[in-house]
Amino acid sequence: MQDSVSLSERDRVIHLIDDDADLRHALKQSFELEGLDVVCHASAGAVADLPLRSLYGVLVSDIRMPGMDGMAMMRQVLSIDPTMPVVLITGHGDVQLAVEAMRAGAYDFIEKPFPASRLFSVVERALEKRRLVLENRSLRNALDGGDDLSARLVGRNPAIQKLRAQISAVADTDADVLITGETGTGKEVVARALHDFGPRRKANFVAINCASLPADIFESELFGHEAGAFTGAQKLRIGKLEHADGGTIFLDEIESMPLDLQAKLLRAIETRTIERLGSNREVSLDVRFVAATKTDLANTPSFRSDLYYRLNVITLAIPALRERKDDIPLLFFHLAREARARYRREIPDITPQIEAGLLSHEWPGNVRELRNVADRFVLGMWSGFGGVSEAVVDAGSGSLSERMDSFERAVIAAEIAKNDGVLKATYENLGISRKGLYEKMRRLGISADDMSDGS
Repeated sequence: MQDSVSLSERDRVIHLIDDDADLRHALKQSFELEGLDVVCHASAGAVADLPLRSLYGVLVSDIRMPGMDGMAMMRQVLSIDPTMPVVLITGHGDVQLAVEAMRAGAYDFIEKPFPASRLFSVVERALEKRRLVLENRSLRNALDGGDDLSARLVGRNPAIQKLRAQISAVADTDADVLITGETGTGKEVVARALHDFGPRRKANFVAINCASLPADIFESELFGHEAGAFTGAQKLRIGKLEHADGGTIFLDEIESMPLDLQAKLLRAIETRTIERLGSNREVSLDVRFVAATKTDLANTPSFRSDLYYRLNVITLAIPALRERKDDIPLLFFHLAREARARYRREIPDITPQIEAGLLSHEWPGNVRELRNVADRFVLGMWSGFGGVSEAVVDAGSGSLSERMDSFERAVIAAEIAKNDGVLKATYENLGISRKGLYEKMRRLGISADDMSDGS
């Protein structure tokens, strides 16, 4: 993710606002001992000149100051960037004011006198929150900077840019389209884009997977039937082609269509009419046909060549993921964002090691496989190919309690590995106490002897 977001620990900065020079000096030294850069301000007015929207930092301010106080400063800051973390330092008599500040959007408040460790802890959490906000904002800008089609077919690779241009060129026509691509490349996404960005968008988009329909009901599903057309046909049934009237019919895995139905489909495409089973009456169709295949139809003996040539007026080829690896980091984050919305989880750090693993993988399942990995990553069940957390996917065998222990052990071990053995970050990310983590490690036999405890 380094191309899209250039945040690092070197970029982090604490802006300390306090009119007490001695306190500023003491806190600056304490922060710098913790490896944090600090910029001091004697008054709140200086904050107005900061690049707040892009600032990778935290504002730490006293409340009681001459001129603009901490509350007024905070309101000004949050009016520019509501996500900026503001930590307020309060005197004993200011606690009620600090509570009001929290309601108004302050990240936290620290009551004097306070141990430096407490302030460091609050600031570290605030910096982590800020990092996530800035990364998400930057990547969202990259993803949302284009048009709606770019949000559906994410990528900057020339092959995907060409595909988007082709879709834009033919979407507002009635030309039938054949989409080719390996399994999992997103053929239905392209078909829906052709429908949604064309004049048929208000009518039905009807998708049929030709490989999943049993042969004995295929014809009825496609063309419909009259009441009494065959045993069990008790009432009129409108077929998928007729249901798509005015819209688009998408025939996925069309290579699996039975040979005898291919002739009927060819006639329907050529004449834009159908006959329901059990009827001699032709029904007119106003339908756009979009078909998709993962095979070479021209060299498929079981597929009619005349149907192939009729469908092959316009062909859209979707590149395999391994052919556009430069898009993988951006696409992975896009899918992780979707997973975050579904599961209501924050996106974990995408480390250079994880990104390298994503780029080195061959992705036989293409975007569908990448989506599965993104889901598992957001759920905390994946930290790289061959990583510790792969064990989470398969909890092994045994009793339920044994499997649950195996699952829990894998999650904790993966989190420890992700945090390079830092147990403080581990128990905070897992949402448990320090004591709770130690007890679980002891019960599950997870040794910390070889890990550095950075807590």
